Amino acid sequence: MRDLVKSLNELCDDAEFEVSWHLKDLATGATANRRGDVAVPSASTRKISIMMAALAAVHAGKLSLDQKVTIDTRFQDNDSGTFQHLTPGFWITLRDAMVMMIIVSDNTCTGHVVDLVGLSNVQRYTEAVGLTGTVHRYGIPPKTGPDNALDRVTTTTANDQGLLLELILKGTSDPAVAARLEGTPALCRLGLDILSWQKLKTRLPALLPLGTKVAHKTGTGHRCYNDAGIIFKGERPLCVLTAYTVGVPDAVADGTPGFAAAYRLIGRMARLSYDELGGLA
Repeated sequence: MRDLVKSLNELCDDAEFEVSWHLKDLATGATANRRGDVAVPSASTRKISIMMAALAAVHAGKLSLDQKVTIDTRFQDNDSGTFQHLTPGFWITLRDAMVMMIIVSDNTCTGHVVDLVGLSNVQRYTEAVGLTGTVHRYGIPPKTGPDNALDRVTTTTANDQGLLLELILKGTSDPAVAARLEGTPALCRLGLDILSWQKLKTRLPALLPLGTKVAHKTGTGHRCYNDAGIIFKGERPLCVLTAYTVGVPDAVADGTPGFAAAYRLIGRMARLSYDELGGLA
């Protein structure tokens, strides 16, 4: 683990932007982080806790997975996902709205899910679970231009998202942990499954062997590119890795677009972790 942490930090030291990360070796329980408690723009990684708050509301009987969610124009003025382009007036189930919110980061669906759960309830849930550095400020990001000042966006920390992912994983088999998440093992398994269906694979999974299972959620904001997930080897959970980049320039010194440099960095971090913690065999 010490050599891995050194390698990860060397990658980040060489980056032309700020990086924070959290890593947990799920075999040994060893953890490490870089700027793990520093608040950063969450971008769409916030949707992990939104999903879990919605599942908690299902467990409490306040919502139902199969209830109808009518897609209307209130939440279609956004730039993430696919439902912004569809003709409003159709309906899907709450379960499917959560799936689309995660696997293609659909903000129309996110707006509807937050509306049903309640933004204040999402924040209450986040704090109750133990995420001390996460603040939810909206259902859909306001169109304020390229301003991601921390007091205007949803914020989180690399450690917070690492904790939440670890709890979800443990909650799939431990009823006490599932209860901490205000749910059941079955609901935690659904949450983990949805994260594993992620279609946006240019960051954590990008350099992993083809077919590697990663249960994760990406996040993209102004000059920030994030990913937070659980990396598996076969069906064995290998590690939790969350990575956040801040202040990414339009292009780095060698001319590579900044977003591509951030993607590459996160991909290399994931591959280093996979090889070191999972072995090369």
